[in-house]
Amino acid sequence: MNQHPTTQYATDVCFGKIVTCKWEKLSCKRHLDDLERSKNDPTFEYVFDETRANLIIDFFEKFCHHVRGVFVGELIKLEMFQKYDLGCMFGWVDKHTGKRRFKTGYIRMARGQAKSTEMSGVVNFGMTFDAIYPPGRLDLRKFEGKPEVVCLAVDSGQADIVWGDARDMALASPKIAKQLKIQKHAISNKTRGGKLRKLSKDTKNKDGGAPCIIIVDEYHDHPTSSIKDKTAFGKGKRAQSLEIIITTAGEDAENKPCKIEDNMVKKILSGEFSAESYFGVIRELDENDDPHDKKNWVKSCPMFQSPNEYSKTIYEEMENEHDLAYGSGDNSKIRQWLIKRADLWQTDSEQKYFSGLMEKWKSLAVSKQKFIELTYGKDCFVGNDMSKRIDLTANGHVFPLDDDVYAICAHGLIPENTATKHEKGDRVPYRDWAKEGWCTLTDGDVNDDNAVIDNIHDGELNNKWNIHEFCHDPYNTRQLAIALENEGYVCTEVRQGVVTLSEPTKKFREKVIQGKIIHDGSPLLTWCISNALEITDNNGNIKLSKKHKDDSQRIDLIAAVLNAMSRAIHYEKSVAPSAIFF
Repeated sequence: MNQHPTTQYATDVCFGKIVTCKWEKLSCKRHLDDLERSKNDPTFEYVFDETRANLIIDFFEKFCHHVRGVFVGELIKLEMFQKYDLGCMFGWVDKHTGKRRFKTGYIRMARGQAKSTEMSGVVNFGMTFDAIYPPGRLDLRKFEGKPEVVCLAVDSGQADIVWGDARDMALASPKIAKQLKIQKHAISNKTRGGKLRKLSKDTKNKDGGAPCIIIVDEYHDHPTSSIKDKTAFGKGKRAQSLEIIITTAGEDAENKPCKIEDNMVKKILSGEFSAESYFGVIRELDENDDPHDKKNWVKSCPMFQSPNEYSKTIYEEMENEHDLAYGSGDNSKIRQWLIKRADLWQTDSEQKYFSGLMEKWKSLAVSKQKFIELTYGKDCFVGNDMSKRIDLTANGHVFPLDDDVYAICAHGLIPENTATKHEKGDRVPYRDWAKEGWCTLTDGDVNDDNAVIDNIHDGELNNKWNIHEFCHDPYNTRQLAIALENEGYVCTEVRQGVVTLSEPTKKFREKVIQGKIIHDGSPLLTWCISNALEITDNNGNIKLSKKHKDDSQRIDLIAAVLNAMSRAIHYEKSVAPSAIFF
């Protein structure tokens, strides 16, 4: 019995007939498992309608012509992996109404896999044939009025690619052109109106409208999700709106919207949580794959599954770029090859303070309870980094333990209104971190010294520590230091130049490499460390910096820790603590 191409591809992947990465296997297994659920579980609301999957596949292969590359002018012949992606997104429907199951699709794979061409065809389908069909009944279709399709990208140039290819594709097909009014800068359906829109940060009117299909192109380039979010507000105005995110991997990924989305997709595929309306497939080299082994390249570049003139060209480009990057020894070229061709996220740049050490750092974490046990009654240096009153402030705590080991933790304080702004614009989860006890949201718009003092007095762990010394950046902290001195604390200014900070900055990293750091697993501290860039002077001294002074990717907690470390590394245990709190 012949299987539908979507299901045949999933079967071949799961039985190892097609080489893929673990995430694509999990995506295909999900499709096969859902087919069984649709047959055997009466509570499962969805069915795979082969007629709907065939509709989108046939649309491509009967109406859509290539508009660029070696096959320009020819009808598109979809590859099997494309039939899988499109068949899943358009073939799974509500078994009662026929409305599409999936509201979002996420597809990540390497450069050169015809993502823009594929999405250009989807755009034209959305403007012409997209409708609600009762399962198995294409003759009972119901069109929505004024079809609206959005091509969304980080800038106007990127948005023009899918929009322009879609326009050229429509002009090249008499059957598509017959249904559309195609102008230089506007496209609409001749009988039902609507419009094909471009949207980016350069667009003056960013109103999301009422889209039936949204294409989010190269999401890894988006610094925030704000444009995507505005468009998503209009999805509820349509019966079966579908957002398709297409992207490669990216760099400097911590808390960037695409990486957050990517992490969520992996959780869905691995079964950590259920999201019935979300389709995802990720094609990348597996964790332990040798990037020099060309047999692995098909995992990120599924075009190599079917050798032809186009895939041969892409393979040669990939091979040449590989040899150039690794032959030159240029880290930036190697990183770009790993990102664009192997489709692997690169979270550390050459300037990153913890380049290559983030996994080591995470491995040194212990539970909060274990951290309390290790530090109970120990001498502690408290470092402070007082940022602008409207942003993140931090207290960092360093405990010199036996055997030249240091225990580290830190706490952030941020005005609630600022936290809300960063959550919406930058996807920094301050509220979640506050609920978990890693930071404090202060009332109103500004921090104040009392909040910092309260954290020292009343923090979750501080009543179990001997506060030996308060180490602070003299900038904007003199009144705070005076208040603490009046309470009996020893307060020491820590100048913020390389002369003072180079030694503790190098020492901290050295201790992590040696495995002589213990920390409590704070995701906020880990995030700050991952954001920190390293600046080196002509004498080899180093200090930390953000990308620019107003960057939302903060480093305050690690800066506070290093202020404390600058004093802790000279600590002599024979010296009595200055203030004791039990």
